[in-house]
Amino acid sequence: MSKDTFPFTDTSLRSLRLEQEHQDWENARRALAHRRAMTRAPLAPAPLPPPAPSAGRGAPGPGRRKLQEVRAPPPAVRCRDVAVHNTFMCGDMRGVYALLKDPAMVNALMETVHEEMVWTPEMGMWTLTSKVRQTSALRLAASRGHVGCVEELLFRGAEADADPGGRTALQDACVGGHAPCVRLLLNHGAAPDLMTADGSAPLHLAAAARALGCCVLLLDGGAEVNLPTRDSRLTPLHLAARAATEELAELFLSRGADVRAKNREGETPLNAACAGAERPAEAGRYLRVVQLLLGAGAEPFTAGRKLHTPLHNACANCSARIAERLLLRGARADVENCAGYTPMDCLLQVVEDYPGQQPEVIARSLLNHGAKLASPKVLKYCLLSPATLEVLLNTYTIIPPCGWMEALSSDVYKEHQAFFDRVRRLSGQPRSLQHLCRGVVRHSLGAACHSAVGRLPVPGTIQDYLLLCNDGTLR
Repeated sequence: MSKDTFPFTDTSLRSLRLEQEHQDWENARRALAHRRAMTRAPLAPAPLPPPAPSAGRGAPGPGRRKLQEVRAPPPAVRCRDVAVHNTFMCGDMRGVYALLKDPAMVNALMETVHEEMVWTPEMGMWTLTSKVRQTSALRLAASRGHVGCVEELLFRGAEADADPGGRTALQDACVGGHAPCVRLLLNHGAAPDLMTADGSAPLHLAAAARALGCCVLLLDGGAEVNLPTRDSRLTPLHLAARAATEELAELFLSRGADVRAKNREGETPLNAACAGAERPAEAGRYLRVVQLLLGAGAEPFTAGRKLHTPLHNACANCSARIAERLLLRGARADVENCAGYTPMDCLLQVVEDYPGQQPEVIARSLLNHGAKLASPKVLKYCLLSPATLEVLLNTYTIIPPCGWMEALSSDVYKEHQAFFDRVRRLSGQPRSLQHLCRGVVRHSLGAACHSAVGRLPVPGTIQDYLLLCNDGTLR
């Protein structure tokens, strides 16, 4: 085989031939459309109005005025030269001035061709297909924040709201957080609420990018603060809450954002904030946003279509301070979602994932706010957190049989041997009279236990005992 040749399989040759035929067809179609636009006959002249009555007999009527002929505009210039694209992307003003000597380049369509593998059912195989993506010089410059290039293009007549490829230059500037470009485009008439092809407005894109300056400019330019996305119905406040961006949440609320707005799943920004607090390192940021939303009137008991409340989300993320804040503001500890799970169930399912996040604090708060007793079947989820297990067992009048301890690892047993041995000894045995009295008092106080115990005329140690504070023992 010669060194200048390359072996092709029958499949690859067929794929290349089909691709070449498709490209030839596309070029012929564009050429035909161009010829039709340039050779189209002008519209027939409109009928003349009846002649006005003459002032004197035999006076000539008004002269006929020839109507202007209308022709289709010429097709837009298309450019696939990567060097031209890079000139606008890099903001090379010397190259920009040279390119813009041709007025057609101001609004030219910049096309890039990407090779992608596409499954073709007709052939039963994957084929390499060229995908053409369109943009514009204004979009390229705005997406990189080149203010001088954007200003020059707008000065030469670039269309501020042109959206080749499904986006405008303003939307690209918001994605990149380029506030100077956003200000320049708005001053040249860019629409602040024009949506992308996938249904997002510039304010949504700026909020997702945490671009505070862009959001301020958009709102000052007339953007609607409660405008939802087309598909998911997310408002900018939803996006700010989900990302725990406190400054944006404060800005949107100060501009009239609806704190009770619901997305397509029926969830409010408070649901989004509680669901987003997945990483313990970010719990403080999310707590501040939750407090901000609650202070603005958010309802902590509002559930989405799946009946999942903010408290369910906080417990599923083992966010103790957020759960406590929601409970203090009226969240119900015993409500079930569509799957029949309570916030306690959501907590116990993730105890193994957050052993160092003090899940026992959330379990204690839920029980002190009226949560139902946990089923013995779920006690096995707490083996990695003996402190949580202690809180739950202290709500039983009789410790259930220890079949749930079969999954206990030897390492955890050695570390907490005294506690687990005591659990086995007390299994099936009556509890102490002191513990039974605690159960009676708690049952009589019900969901008000968390606040009523503090008003009882008893020592602080007794109050802590009534509130199920851990002491490492079982009685």
